[in-house]
Amino acid sequence: MLQDLKISRPGLWFPTIWIYLVPFALQDDFWKNWVFWLGLFFVTFPLNYLVYGLNDYNDYYSDSVNQRKGNYLFGAKSSQNQLASVPKKVILIILPFVALFTFLSGIEMFLLLFFMIIVNVVYNFKPFRIKERPPLEILIQIGYVITAIFSVKLNNLPELPWQTFVYLSLFAFQAHIAGEIMDIEPDKQSGKKTTATILGRKKTKILMFLLLVIESFLLFYWFQDIVLSTFLGIFSVWLLLDVLFFFKDKSYTLSQMKFFGYAINLSAILSMIWVLYSGKILQPVF
Repeated sequence: MLQDLKISRPGLWFPTIWIYLVPFALQDDFWKNWVFWLGLFFVTFPLNYLVYGLNDYNDYYSDSVNQRKGNYLFGAKSSQNQLASVPKKVILIILPFVALFTFLSGIEMFLLLFFMIIVNVVYNFKPFRIKERPPLEILIQIGYVITAIFSVKLNNLPELPWQTFVYLSLFAFQAHIAGEIMDIEPDKQSGKKTTATILGRKKTKILMFLLLVIESFLLFYWFQDIVLSTFLGIFSVWLLLDVLFFFKDKSYTLSQMKFFGYAINLSAILSMIWVLYSGKILQPVF
């Protein structure tokens, strides 16, 4: 069971948790509803076991040569025997939630969760295997936005503005690119093709920098969220300094990657609190 927990990558649960919480506002007292907690639990271990379990099942070799794997922060380094049972476990873990959420929210919820599963199958399995079809492996990360729609449907919340969906999509793209940057060497060694292995580390960092700048601008211009916009602006400046002066084209050490991982989780927690408190990301002015 601990190996399965490690496969789900608790250190990378923050995107699904963050996106699940976006539709809420603190003044709604949502934490008093048991359905909220059920949904929150689902987007932690169960949903991420679906996402990363299928990922690991199809990425045995690249994970085996990846130095950052083998922990709860970045995921397990599993044997082929351990991975063999993962698809069956995914089915056993996910299906009860599909049935329960369909009972609670109707056929639209079933179709939404079915689509979520299909996205992960298309991403990982042949003949599609979008994960090795750059830049589609980045664009398909828009599937993370389904988590926000799931949250809205499950908790009977108002529909999100289209501007919020645009921002969340950019957030998902940027989070995925960060992982690709750290995995360039093991991906190249295993013959895995990604946007980062094609562009190289510096150009991929510049791509991530541009996404951060756009996110920061949209937060300021569309949502008038000076706090979150400033935070992303500072992060983008650091990334630019990283490219131009600090690391340039050098790979990060394992200790540096772990530090970045913990820092990202801390910033995610703080930004979640701010998003819930301010509600600005739900109130575009453009």
